Amino acid sequence: MSKILITGGTGLVGSAFQNIPNVILVGSKDYNLRNRDQVIKMFNDHKPEQVIHLAGKVGGVLGNMTFAADYFEDNMDMNVNVLKIARDTGVKKVISLLSTCVYPDGASYPLSEKYLHTGEPHPSNFSYAYAKRMLDIQSRAYRKQDGLNYICAIPNNLYGENDNFEPIYSHVVPALIRKMYEAKIKNNDEIELWGTGDALRELTYSSDIAKILMMLLNDYDDVEPINIGNIEEISIKDLAQLIRKEIGFEGKIVWNTDKPTGQLRKPSDNTKFKTLYSNFEYTSLEVGIKKTCEWFISNFPENVRGCKDVVRTEKILERKQKNEVKRKSETE
Repeated sequence: MSKILITGGTGLVGSAFQNIPNVILVGSKDYNLRNRDQVIKMFNDHKPEQVIHLAGKVGGVLGNMTFAADYFEDNMDMNVNVLKIARDTGVKKVISLLSTCVYPDGASYPLSEKYLHTGEPHPSNFSYAYAKRMLDIQSRAYRKQDGLNYICAIPNNLYGENDNFEPIYSHVVPALIRKMYEAKIKNNDEIELWGTGDALRELTYSSDIAKILMMLLNDYDDVEPINIGNIEEISIKDLAQLIRKEIGFEGKIVWNTDKPTGQLRKPSDNTKFKTLYSNFEYTSLEVGIKKTCEWFISNFPENVRGCKDVVRTEKILERKQKNEVKRKSETE
């Protein structure tokens, strides 16, 4: 079997590869992928034959809107470094993970792979989306110039064990789980959630994505990216109720409509994937949420990413405030 290197190996999807043989999982504590020399060292240390590139700076609406420049710079640095050094060291196949947020805000639904570069992404996460789009461009460029089999897969919203539950960087599922659990243990009567709750989301369990990526690594070689997510939609309101049930929070949910709701919906088209892998069955949302909530409760707070370092969150917000003051003084 080929030696497979997984970047982002300690993250949400990377952790789901833990029981797969012949896989090397690396995380940010092992190598700083924004640093070219560190990436060269990573490839020299492990000499992989194939790479699944999962690493990235990711987050929800708050993180994307607050640190747009950071999201662009960090993701561009990581992506360019990993793919370039993979190319330079003779890696023949790389799968890079994108996101449905890369699709244009005004694209026709459902989101088909052919719409990827046909317009601007949603303004709430434009910088992250453009950086991710460039993974497709870089992969195509290496394929055209060097004949390398570099491909991209596009999941939708992911969730599962080992997610990031930090308030700024978390996506909708971990954000809701943490908020409801902390409200429960503090005996709070209510919690506030952003937006109207009417936005619809497709959610895919992280273990499903790990299985799919291994399938693609073996036999998907198309230049065009492929949508791989579960296409069943659920409203944020219904999702909140599902998580409330599993967490056991009995208080009131207050929707703050002065806060952003985010993109109302972004349904994707996984026809190509289901045509190729007609027998694949996604984990149901009820089962996946139950497993995720049980894992969170069992591991909170010490073994849950983003839950044991409240000081770090406060420092991030403090840095943002200082930067805003500095920019304001420079323009006056």
